Amino acid sequence: GLTGSAWGDWALYTDSPLRAFESELGVQAPLGFWDPIGYTADGDAVAFARRRQTELKHGRIAMLATMGYITPEITGKFPGYLAPSMGLKFQDVPNGLAAISKVPAAGWAQILAYMSFCEISQDQSAGTAAAAGDFGFKVLTSSDPAEKTKKLQAELANGRLAMMAIMGMFFQDGLTGSAWGDWALYTDSPLRAFENELGVQAPVGFFDPMGLCKDGDVDAFKRRRTTELKNGRVAMLA
Repeated sequence: GLTGSAWGDWALYTDSPLRAFESELGVQAPLGFWDPIGYTADGDAVAFARRRQTELKHGRIAMLATMGYITPEITGKFPGYLAPSMGLKFQDVPNGLAAISKVPAAGWAQILAYMSFCEISQDQSAGTAAAAGDFGFKVLTSSDPAEKTKKLQAELANGRLAMMAIMGMFFQDGLTGSAWGDWALYTDSPLRAFENELGVQAPVGFFDPMGLCKDGDVDAFKRRRTTELKNGRVAMLA
């Protein structure tokens, strides 16, 4: 419909508004410019720049958060006291989500104050260097334009991965009690009713990202399995 052929070259789809962004940083193989929800369908360059600024910021925070989860598990914690007046040692603070309730209010105030400083210490309005993610901290930069572009691409890719990783850690921590928790500990999961069904295969196991089976309804599962088999056979023939 868009290229004139089921095997058509997307280069033939000249009316696509996404062409305005297909040369931007972050457009990487194998997906190319990937926008399944259609945020950029209107071709608005200003909105794209704002979302890219947000993506960069969230990606950087997620990378730090992911390392924050991993590092104490591998290297241990600082010696000494986190809050001497409260007798609270660093060792007394658990890893992961359980740490939220252990950090003193003064500690959270310091964290929020630093976050606020990062937000207001530089002009991040549209068109500024900070809006593009450049805050003058260039330890990993390069004077070679090609190498610099490669590193900026890597930052976006790693940030996207980290956003997925930290959300996975949050969920796993919340359900099993640890970011590295054994899912066998999540005994309340309704998905256990289907974990031995056909189609539950490595590496993802029982994969239900939309939560269609979260109610544990066996009859609904069987109806969907019938539909899945029928549609799959028709699709294979097609």
